[in-house]
Amino acid sequence: MKKSAAILLTALLTLTALAIGIGAVRAGRLATTHAAYARSSRAGEPGQLRPRAIRLASNPTPAPPFLVNDLEGGVVSTAAMHGKVVLLNFWASWCGPCRLEIPELIHLTEQYKDKILVIGISMDDADPIEVHQFAKQIGINYPVIMASRELVRAYGGVPALSTTFVISPDGGVVQKHVGLAPGSLYEEEARALLKLPIPEQVETFEDHGQIFLRNAALADELPDVDMKRLTPEQKKAVLKRMNSEDCDCGCRLTLAQCRINDTACPRSKQIAAELVEALATTKAPSGSGNSSSATN
Repeated sequence: MKKSAAILLTALLTLTALAIGIGAVRAGRLATTHAAYARSSRAGEPGQLRPRAIRLASNPTPAPPFLVNDLEGGVVSTAAMHGKVVLLNFWASWCGPCRLEIPELIHLTEQYKDKILVIGISMDDADPIEVHQFAKQIGINYPVIMASRELVRAYGGVPALSTTFVISPDGGVVQKHVGLAPGSLYEEEARALLKLPIPEQVETFEDHGQIFLRNAALADELPDVDMKRLTPEQKKAVLKRMNSEDCDCGCRLTLAQCRINDTACPRSKQIAAELVEALATTKAPSGSGNSSSATN
């Protein structure tokens, strides 16, 4: 009996230490991430700090509609989102960064109950009952639905977990975050969209595939594709081919989409460089431009 009690006590102490360690790592990581997001040195003013800028799309794509039941049996639909900032969070119970974000999303739901709606979209292959039990166990207080192939496709795919789409009160997708992001960033973006005061500046950008890959056709520049040597006509030709030809790396995306979605892909980078080189060295048609030859 004493031996069993000692083993049990040792196990409890180990679990407690592990929980404390995880909590400390989480707190330190989120604090570091927040600091990196939140402050930057003001040029010419040593020691002074300025708030970072919140970046939101100026040409938001309407959120793809859906109507599903959550794991509690309630109805979740895009129609019910109107007037609220929605954080559409693709996650999984086995995903470490997702688990770190969940307490932040729980806090936002508590603090902005009538203004921010978090919807968790589980990418788990497990039985929905198991996902529901997990959600209850860790205290998730927002609706959780199971991902479907149609829903994932509608949002342009999920490049990594977690992936969170930020939807404005009027239903436009204004930002996408891939990977762990601090809850403070979500809160500040939401406050900006709700016209609530924030210390940060708000900047806008055009979605050229950063949020929805199908908007890659609007881009006039692509990551790591140097088109400085090209004429406007040649550049247009390269972009047209990059948007019409598929990458052969296995991603099932166009070359342009692959460059935006995975900047480390060596194949799309190589093919793009070859296209640029081929056009840059193409001779102008005979008779075009200025001629230096004299007529005898």
